[in-house]
Amino acid sequence: MQVRIAWGIWWLGLTLAWAAAAAPWQGMAAASEPAFWWQLRQHALYLSGIWSIGMMSLVMLLSLRQRWMERPLGGMDQVYCLHKWAGIAAAVAAVLHWGAKESSGLIKGMVGTAGRVPREAVLSWATDWRGTAKDLGEWAFYALLIMVVLTLWQRLLPYRPWRKLHRVMPALYLLLAFHTLALTPLTFWQAPLGMVMAALLLVGSVAALWSLAGRIGRGRNRYAAQVHEARVLGGAAGQAPLEVLCAMPKNWPGHRAGQFVFASFEGAEGPHPFTIASAPEGCGRTADGKELLRLVIKPLGDYTRRLPSLLQPGQAVQIEGPYGCFDAQGGAARTQVWVAGGVGITPFLALLQARQPGVACRDGLQPAHLHYCTRNAAQDVLLPQLQALCEAAQPSVRLQVHDAAQGEYLTPEHLAQYGAQLDIWLCGPAGLGKAMRQAQQRGWRIHQEAFQMR
Repeated sequence: MQVRIAWGIWWLGLTLAWAAAAAPWQGMAAASEPAFWWQLRQHALYLSGIWSIGMMSLVMLLSLRQRWMERPLGGMDQVYCLHKWAGIAAAVAAVLHWGAKESSGLIKGMVGTAGRVPREAVLSWATDWRGTAKDLGEWAFYALLIMVVLTLWQRLLPYRPWRKLHRVMPALYLLLAFHTLALTPLTFWQAPLGMVMAALLLVGSVAALWSLAGRIGRGRNRYAAQVHEARVLGGAAGQAPLEVLCAMPKNWPGHRAGQFVFASFEGAEGPHPFTIASAPEGCGRTADGKELLRLVIKPLGDYTRRLPSLLQPGQAVQIEGPYGCFDAQGGAARTQVWVAGGVGITPFLALLQARQPGVACRDGLQPAHLHYCTRNAAQDVLLPQLQALCEAAQPSVRLQVHDAAQGEYLTPEHLAQYGAQLDIWLCGPAGLGKAMRQAQQRGWRIHQEAFQMR
């Protein structure tokens, strides 16, 4: 919900700023039919362009992964959701912009050239750059569409080449920023819209240059850790979950149960998001006093399947974070319900460990009901640990396992038994989240951890 609100506010702000500068209602009402169509094209051209570059500027800003973004949006995973949907909106607006540009031939065939809007003045330095700016914008438009298609249709491209291709996006933004700067009418720059556009282009360009310089994720949020231990939790490597204990440096600020980090085990591969599967101090410390951080990684892709053969004790690992607001802190008068599917159980392992005797538990925790959806309970290597954690949890956590192999599936009735006022904390595949939202009843508050951030 916060992502939708933020997206809507951003879109509305861009639209109102354009409307105040263009005042489309002033000329179109009294225009003749030929002039009406040409003015409509002109307004559509500029509005769609402002939407596109405005959303692209938001994409660039969000790509910086700044911690201050988490609280208003509900966590870094939600920042990535807004990043994704802003990118899609930018591409859709770019298509509309291209369509408005190409509609001149259609309008000419309908009403002729009478009433055609004359070319508007631009910034003085940009007059000689109109042709170049148009060409660069068109090339960047085609590249942007390809990027969005590959992002949405992930099976077309494995992660590593996708990541390398995605690094082109900041360069495309700089081309589009130049296109915007050179072709925006002078009257827009003289209106309040001009200040909005200048701020967007400045912030977006700085973010793009920061990204091209490889600075994202570095600085105060990045820590040089080491692999303390890596072991496969039952089964064969590449099929069973991998447990990785990371020895964190002394300047590690600590984390909250339910948060995640970006871990980079290989420089060429880049960082991947992994949920922390341990509570603060839950895994103890090394002999030299370094806190141990536990990651449980399921082999869901080519890279994660290769990790067991790549990781060795003492190996360097770059940890960025911690991020996230998935802390299962709800209203005192509301029933806590946790829902996990597959590897989505990972944040709940940390939340459960925070409730164990001897672990520094926080005051104010409430009893909870945990529903765990698994493909095959008999082969689930995490289930015994999960059951033990639930049995010892203080306050209590009642576990119910939904075993797909036995035809046992989670239904809305399982949750409705707890009453109407529910805080539901959900982490699992997109299908599980969609089903839960379709079944959502009045009084339910669903807090969902984004399962995929690509």
